[in-house]
Amino acid sequence: MSADAELETFRAQVRAFIDANAPKVKLRAGVRSPETREELATLRAWTAKLFEARYVGADWPEAYGGDPGHDVLRDVVVAEEIANAGTLQVPGGCTLAAQALLHFGTDAQRERYLPRIRSGEDLWCQLFSEPGAGSDLASLRTKAVRDGDHYVVNGQKVWTTNGQWADLGYLLARTDPEVPKHKGISAFALDMTLPGVTIRPLREITGTSDFNEVFFDDVRVPATAMIGSPGQGWQIANASLAHERSGVGASVVTIRRNWESLVELAGRTGRIDDAEVRDRLAAFAAEIQALSVHTKLSLQRWRDGQEQVTDAPVSKLAFSELNLRLAEYALSLLGPAGVLTEADAGAVDDGRWQDAYLYARAYTIAGGSSEIMRNLIAERGLGLPREQVAK
Repeated sequence: MSADAELETFRAQVRAFIDANAPKVKLRAGVRSPETREELATLRAWTAKLFEARYVGADWPEAYGGDPGHDVLRDVVVAEEIANAGTLQVPGGCTLAAQALLHFGTDAQRERYLPRIRSGEDLWCQLFSEPGAGSDLASLRTKAVRDGDHYVVNGQKVWTTNGQWADLGYLLARTDPEVPKHKGISAFALDMTLPGVTIRPLREITGTSDFNEVFFDDVRVPATAMIGSPGQGWQIANASLAHERSGVGASVVTIRRNWESLVELAGRTGRIDDAEVRDRLAAFAAEIQALSVHTKLSLQRWRDGQEQVTDAPVSKLAFSELNLRLAEYALSLLGPAGVLTEADAGAVDDGRWQDAYLYARAYTIAGGSSEIMRNLIAERGLGLPREQVAK
């Protein structure tokens, strides 16, 4: 059997597993947090099932539950099928923390944390971004000062998905302010229940609280909770972020599903025979196809260890901007009904397009803003001079 045929056989297996086991949830745009403890329990149980079936975590060492015959393209298939089903994803904080622990953690840390990630018992959040350190993460100001067998942590994080539910946090903090900013950062596995940790959910424009502010006031973190060595945090963070590329394929699936729903919406609103509407839908389809081809090529290069510096920025920029324009166009087709949310009587598709529009702008900011992506493509990919900042 050819490699492509084997992958399609695997896809059919994954799809059948999802059909039989995935929780039925309300379709919402973007990366969302549970709204209730019941939803949280559902997320934990679904996470455990995915790990148990080795559809997630197959790239881990066999000793920790991984698959010795793992193929990274299978991870892409799983992510695509989860997106296609419109069901829950394993929390990103869990997968990022797992990679940090697998490659830089101690044996004791791996034995303590990894089984509980696989079982869904521990939910992790990512404690990276700060009010003054988003796209320029190396400028973070949260400090961790050594005090005997502990580090004392003070500072603030923001945009922390699942922070209000997390058991543990994958924390970056500055342990040495005297060295260049990239070299003075360390990584920690932080118990979110420690005294001095305050979590404040942020009520967003979508009406939900998916992000949080997290404050640290003299939080005493055991020195044994450090992942890797002092000052190795920047390396660890980049390694764990670079490892997770399977979701790129899922983005194409998501945007193609949105386009299909947009075509269906144009039909229901009586606009499908309008030549201008058909032109716009066709133009969107062409952009999606171009994004799909680019994504497949970049994933193949990633698999072969030949990834280009512009692969991820181009995919991220193209998806986020196109996703926003799709949502904007859907609201234009709805006309006055486009302002109605799920709580309003008469909302079309239970306010699905309003929710998508309100969330879509976040995609153009999170994970590196569109402006940052364009700079990366121009400077690192095309060799153009760095942007001159007026003093």
